[in-house]
Amino acid sequence: MIGPSTVLNAGETLNTVNHDRDSAALRYVYPVVSRRAGGVSVGINLNTNNACNWRCIYCQVPELTRGAAPPVDLAVLENELRSFLDELLHGDFMQSRVPEGMRRINDIALSGNGEPASAAEFPQVIELIGRVRRETALPEAVKTVLITNGSLLYRSEVQQGLQRMAQLNGEVWFKLDRASAAGMRLINDTHTSIEKVRDNLITAIALCPTWLQTCWFALDGELPGKRDEDDYLEFVSGLLRDGHKPQGILLYGLARPSRQVEAPRLSALSAGNLQAFAERIGQLGLQVKVNP
Repeated sequence: MIGPSTVLNAGETLNTVNHDRDSAALRYVYPVVSRRAGGVSVGINLNTNNACNWRCIYCQVPELTRGAAPPVDLAVLENELRSFLDELLHGDFMQSRVPEGMRRINDIALSGNGEPASAAEFPQVIELIGRVRRETALPEAVKTVLITNGSLLYRSEVQQGLQRMAQLNGEVWFKLDRASAAGMRLINDTHTSIEKVRDNLITAIALCPTWLQTCWFALDGELPGKRDEDDYLEFVSGLLRDGHKPQGILLYGLARPSRQVEAPRLSALSAGNLQAFAERIGQLGLQVKVNP
């Protein structure tokens, strides 16, 4: 069994800016101090080849390529996850590497360097997480989170994984940075239609508690326009009108630099700008969590 404590304890203290996938010297598992989660998120990176089917211009992944996750070595993943959770629960990682006030396990998060649902082994990964959670006696309050662009939720195997996630205190964080075809091409570099996004989101909401996660920032010095806001509000209003209610909105800004060619064109919004948009969303009756 891999014993991470010998590598982890020598490292620097983690913070909300350092999301280094190699910080634990493991292939799939890495720790993050998450500003949105307010604690330690145990990340699982299935996209070790830095491949994704989208290319969001704010993405922090270096050398990002188009594609899907490579084959997942389930035995290695299980070994790493089991050992790392044991270190968090029974070792001194929290005291030596995590800032005071953040020393709690918030979630196990499938995120990483690309679209995690592109892994062919996705449903087996969810089953593996459930087994390790049970055998390590991880507190039930710890969430299992899928951070996704939602583009592959039409696949039966992904839907199977989401159904299982719902039994593991699961949440889907579904990307919606813009709610128009033009906006998605600009920000996410994808030609996915907004109708397809809606269909996939409705599927997610039906299978597992789902939050919309939205990155809001300035491009070429220009704030998102009123049309961007109105498109977004109309999209969410339509969902609610048809009885498809997400848990709420995770609205956040730029905390870490993009590693894409557009990086010099991007800049963070003020907390006031984000809050103003959050208040418009809140008028729809949804909870909005803001992280500048």
